[in-house]
Amino acid sequence: MGMTISEKILAAHAGVDIVSPGDLIQAEVDIALANDITAPLAIKVFDEIGRPSVFDREKIALVPDHFVPNKDIASAHQAKIMRDFARKHRIKYYFEVGEMGIEHVILPEKGIVIPGDLVIGADSHTCTYGALGAFSSGVGSTDLGVIMATGSVWLKVPPTIKVIFEGDLSRWVGGKDLILYLLGEIGVEGANYCSLEFTGPVIKQLSMDQRFTISNMAVEGGAKNGIFEADEITKEYVKGRALREPGYVRSDPDAVYEKIITIDVGRIEPQVAFPNSPDNVKPVSRSNGISLDQVFIGSCTNGRLEDLKNAADIFKGRKAADGIRLIIIPGSQLVYKQAIQQGIIETFLDAGATIGPPTCGPCLGGHMGILATGEKCASTSNRNFLGRMGDIKSEVYLVSPEVAAASAILGHIGSPEEL
Repeated sequence: MGMTISEKILAAHAGVDIVSPGDLIQAEVDIALANDITAPLAIKVFDEIGRPSVFDREKIALVPDHFVPNKDIASAHQAKIMRDFARKHRIKYYFEVGEMGIEHVILPEKGIVIPGDLVIGADSHTCTYGALGAFSSGVGSTDLGVIMATGSVWLKVPPTIKVIFEGDLSRWVGGKDLILYLLGEIGVEGANYCSLEFTGPVIKQLSMDQRFTISNMAVEGGAKNGIFEADEITKEYVKGRALREPGYVRSDPDAVYEKIITIDVGRIEPQVAFPNSPDNVKPVSRSNGISLDQVFIGSCTNGRLEDLKNAADIFKGRKAADGIRLIIIPGSQLVYKQAIQQGIIETFLDAGATIGPPTCGPCLGGHMGILATGEKCASTSNRNFLGRMGDIKSEVYLVSPEVAAASAILGHIGSPEEL
């Protein structure tokens, strides 16, 4: 019996020849990840274990990205705990303000995560790295503290759902629309503790930035991970970045799947996830011109260079509508620099945007874009739960960068076609 990509990676890291869904395994971790919210508790657990040092200073990544630059005393304390721990244990991949960015943007960008890896992070969107052909999944801070001490993790092997995207993409439809459409079809529990394997002729045409967006939101369907087979596009992205030798893995022809979902993308138009769930999805043509107070372009879902470029192309020669707060946050220092070099930032400024430093910021209701009672925001982030970006009576609509840009110009949720 053959194995899927996820099963092969897990078997290799557990030191066994074969695994099947439901097996309990102890696997060796390539990268353990935490941020300024989740690291302090993980560090507390690590200290309670009593190990004198971490399992491997070159296999831990600590990224202050949620509340930095520090927004208040409490967040400054959180960041200091992580900073002191990183210095004490000489953690190789610790990134301070000025060199950091959103964790799920910078780890692939810097070649720290590579194809074939097993990555465990104390952040639910650790599943992002599946775009590279890595098995990556989120855990709680307690588990991460143990992993920092031991280098291994107990996992139950998930069954795999294959998602095949076929057909021809319509104009303005990209990775964000594909994953939102899928979530609308399966719901937020449709892939509970499953691996979502994304494949099909459409996937093979997508850039890495588009793939990162799709795998990033696999967890919104309840998935343990979301994964792509590494192909020539992956290899080209990894070339010159990878700090270790990549491991390219593909599913066997006789691999067993829990389910196979086939989606004809030709019937998909730009999608909008309405409050208060990522699966409350409607086509943009049914948004009924919902008026907005704020538009946010950024996050680990859509804060990469291609996302910013696609939005800027729509903004050229146009301004955000009166009364719209347009907030744009590049996903990393490198993305920020490249966006400056390519004139993207200038285009945003001319459109009336405010540009923030690379950080999660408003995505989680952290800072730099909190919503007040009754306010509505179109956001390129990944979650729109009740109170996610501010007051519990505010509303968040999840959209692609292209729809976000068009909506900022229109003053209401709308498609670039309306321009």
